[in-house]
Amino acid sequence: MIITGTLINVAAVAAGSLVGLLFHARLPKRFTEILFQAIGLFTLVLGIYMAFKVSEWLLVILSLVIGSIVGELMRLDKFFDNLAGVLGTKFKLGGSRFNEGLLTAFLLFCMGSMTILGAIEEGLGGKPELYYIKSLMDGISAAALASGLGIGVLFSIVPLFVYQAGLTLLASGFGEFMPELMISGISATGGVILVGLGFNLLNITQLKILNFLPSLLMIVIITWIYLLM
Repeated sequence: MIITGTLINVAAVAAGSLVGLLFHARLPKRFTEILFQAIGLFTLVLGIYMAFKVSEWLLVILSLVIGSIVGELMRLDKFFDNLAGVLGTKFKLGGSRFNEGLLTAFLLFCMGSMTILGAIEEGLGGKPELYYIKSLMDGISAAALASGLGIGVLFSIVPLFVYQAGLTLLASGFGEFMPELMISGISATGGVILVGLGFNLLNITQLKILNFLPSLLMIVIITWIYLLM
């Protein structure tokens, strides 16, 4: 199975991140801080926009409740904090904003309906035109994010590749396996998580956003059960 669209998307994010990191290294601290705040505001607004795309709010609420409990039991926040510490020690890449950069970029690049529809398009053998458009958008966004959030944005290419390649492979095996309700549910759940992340970036709250990530799997499972009932 060829995943050309995903590879181009990953390359675009990597290139954009490197450009952003060059600016990040040369920007005075006050400019980095205002960029950080701008990204926080954008994340908050985008999350609200995505959250209102769902028609069955109960499915999203159940996914968030169950997913957050699973994430808390797995202590995902501690795991990623430790990972950032290891990277900081070995490669001098960590820092207090490493996790925020990685998580913000991953959610922004992967939670929209364009990601899912692009995977279906490519998985069914079509030309990945949606991923070409997405790559251009993500490359520009990555430059802006990396200039404010640092190298964690570059490392988001790892979960980005795994997520998009996995969706494409599933689409190739099962056809149009995601009904509209599931696509909107994933976008809405990701949007709610983005809202929380936006509040954290603006230093309004200190939510354990990483522990909400299992909700993105829960919405798939719960939606399938709902559709089968």
